[in-house]
Amino acid sequence: MLLENRCLFLMTLSSSNSPLTDEQARQLNDVLGNLEGHQIDWLSGYLAGWRAAQTGQPSAGGAAAAASVEAPSLTVLYGSQTGNAEGVAEMLGEQASARGIKASVVDMADYKPRQLKSESFVAVLASTHGEGDPPDGALDFHEFIHSRKAPGLKGVHYGVLALGDTSYEHFCQTGKDFDARFAELGASQLVERVDCDVDYDDPAEAWVTAMLDAIEAKAGAAVSAGSGQSAGGAPGKSQYDRKNPFPAPVLENLVLNGRGSNKETRHIELSLEDSGLTYRPGDAVGIYPQNNPNLVAAIIEKLGLDPEETVSLGETQTTLSKALMHYREITVLTKPLMEQWAAYCGDAELQKLVGDQAGLTDWMRGRDLLDLIETWPAEGLGADTLTGMLRKLPPRLYSIASSQAAVDEEVHMTVAAVRYESHNREREGVASTWLSDRLEDDATVPVYIDPNKNFKLPEDDDAPVIMIGPGTGVAPFRAFMQEREERGARGRNWLFFGEQHFHMDFLYQSEWLTWRRQGLLDHLTVAFSRDQEEKVYVQNRIRDYATELWSWLQDGAYLYVCGDADAMAPDVNEALIDVIAHEGNKSRDEATEYLRDLAREKRYQRDVY
Repeated sequence: MLLENRCLFLMTLSSSNSPLTDEQARQLNDVLGNLEGHQIDWLSGYLAGWRAAQTGQPSAGGAAAAASVEAPSLTVLYGSQTGNAEGVAEMLGEQASARGIKASVVDMADYKPRQLKSESFVAVLASTHGEGDPPDGALDFHEFIHSRKAPGLKGVHYGVLALGDTSYEHFCQTGKDFDARFAELGASQLVERVDCDVDYDDPAEAWVTAMLDAIEAKAGAAVSAGSGQSAGGAPGKSQYDRKNPFPAPVLENLVLNGRGSNKETRHIELSLEDSGLTYRPGDAVGIYPQNNPNLVAAIIEKLGLDPEETVSLGETQTTLSKALMHYREITVLTKPLMEQWAAYCGDAELQKLVGDQAGLTDWMRGRDLLDLIETWPAEGLGADTLTGMLRKLPPRLYSIASSQAAVDEEVHMTVAAVRYESHNREREGVASTWLSDRLEDDATVPVYIDPNKNFKLPEDDDAPVIMIGPGTGVAPFRAFMQEREERGARGRNWLFFGEQHFHMDFLYQSEWLTWRRQGLLDHLTVAFSRDQEEKVYVQNRIRDYATELWSWLQDGAYLYVCGDADAMAPDVNEALIDVIAHEGNKSRDEATEYLRDLAREKRYQRDVY
């Protein structure tokens, strides 16, 4: 039957061999003669759908034609460190299904990259971690696609969404890498790559729409036949999310450090009552902070503007003062802002600096909008022009320090107040000092839950767990212990914790000692760097306990690391490699690969920032 249909289409149509007039036959012959096979497939499905819409039910021939065209398949690959890329990937999958496209959403860590050459449509969503590096879960896929083993991808149609932060030098580098490599391997770009800053919602949604539109244009027959389906919503899903945060009342705001400490670490408890928000240990809570009013006032005064002047922020109108307080980033400088400022000022020195990436990155480090205004004044700059140059004030993420099984409709955070001096001015962290210094007793904090599937307790409650979390990195491990206690988990638990001083900085000391006394915490290994002449850190303790740590790994232990990405995480990684090499009698390369294997098995997970 298929051969007969193909032969029919090879015929020249006329009024004698079809129900068409000669003019209609001529026009159709002209159209069909210029179409390729996949375009004819699309047209057949389109006509079937059009016929169904006209009559209310498809004809037998139309139904057969529509059924003969397979729905297009889209593979959505994501590489995510904190969950943002994963969230957009899931949104893309849901919207694709609603349009009749068969979508499969897959973590790059779980994808067999040799399948790429067999894909029709591929969406790549990747964040950039550290200094231009792929997220942990995307390392293997990134290595493979850039190796000589990567297959040719002719016939594959793709699109890339890159997530990053313009305050970093290697902005969206991982997404740029994937885009360039797919093209090198012969794949066809469906839509232009979009590089998203920390305020990624709107550009990500626009990219999703463009991606699906492009797929429909390439394979519209099956999409037309399957459109109108609804992805549906998760039952009981909260109405509150990143775009619509929940105003969470503050229940507790306590200093954890003892008198005389160099640190100020806060334990903050928020109420989630009536929000419908749920979370799991390992997730983060996102908060929308407020800028320091003193810095806002200094910026407005330096520019000679009226704080009560009305400005437009999209569809929102507010005063300049409120715009800078609540909605715009003023403490971090980015390359796009510097470029716009240089264009406005016309200063030759600034324009030269903007063209020097290394020099620009060095100058921006530790400076804010007030520094920029003082160094290169912008005469006559209007309020709307100013707010138009600034990116949105992004939410800040904090690892959740509680298990919902233990605290019910609450969420706990461990927040270190960030204060430092830079370029002869006192500086501070936006969110941490807002939470520490300026929250009233009856205040609410705009929050949402940011899931992190890459930092989760093992499903097996008998599995041993090793937790390495100095400073505020201990937060998710408090949640882990609460969860394991509530679940009655029998697996062994070992915590490595480090800070400056035992008597002043042992965060949640009484809780750890209680769990240790009860037997839930099998080992508590601490490193207080300033309590002796020679500084001691968690990586030193890891080496000290090499034999036992290796034994735990051999028994199937899961390794977790949380905290500083710049120094602590690489140092801990090196210590683990040393332990594995020495105790396992392996070369450095073999030990490194062993640790990579643990990551592939989800037995080595990191939440670093």
